[in-house]
Amino acid sequence: MIGTLRTVVLDAPDIKSLAAFYADVAGLDEHYADDEWITLNAADGTRLGFQRAPDHVPPRWPDPAFPQQLHLDLRVPDMAAAVEHAVKLGATRLPGGGETFTVLADPAGHPFCLCQSDGDSTTIADVAIDCASAGPLARFYSELLGLPVTWEGEGGAMISTEGRLPVIFQEIADHRAPRWPDPAHPQQLHLDVEVADVDAAEAAVLALGGVRLSGGGDNWRVYADPVGHPFCLVW
Repeated sequence: MIGTLRTVVLDAPDIKSLAAFYADVAGLDEHYADDEWITLNAADGTRLGFQRAPDHVPPRWPDPAFPQQLHLDLRVPDMAAAVEHAVKLGATRLPGGGETFTVLADPAGHPFCLCQSDGDSTTIADVAIDCASAGPLARFYSELLGLPVTWEGEGGAMISTEGRLPVIFQEIADHRAPRWPDPAHPQQLHLDVEVADVDAAEAAVLALGGVRLSGGGDNWRVYADPVGHPFCLVW
């Protein structure tokens, strides 16, 4: 394990309204907010971040020219009621879905799924990453996050362990990778990975096939996975 998944971060031009949407839909509490960044916490410790991106180009899923890149799956106790509520808050129904899940776009255009659950509360089920080949990317993130590969099959793979947010890898035909920071090829979402020693973590990431990207600050550096999805090492 190189680090621990700390936060799933969504880009948007208006982070205040998008954070309010997810706080209501998913029952999250605001932990931190300023003009550029908002963090919401779930009861189980899962964190969503919202990063201001003034030039954000939203996905147009399922149009491959404007890919979603990553998406969230939420478990809900009553899917029909949850869909109706999300739409009233500004979500849009998208094509796809089935008896147990519905595909929507949030007010910033990011697709997400509401999935029927046997539980009595809404939870963040997983984060899914698009790619052309799921197995190799799953193994990269397995090493990065210390989560074993628990499923690999036709069309996808998953890494997971008890008590931590699962990560799913979804194969997409003709997947078009982000070219961050080019706003014409946006990241849409990214992961923040918490590490104890950033220099040691960087060496391990590069050895696995990650790439250092421009950008960083007092407690974060930017990288890309072997497919091109940006992520940050934070400390």
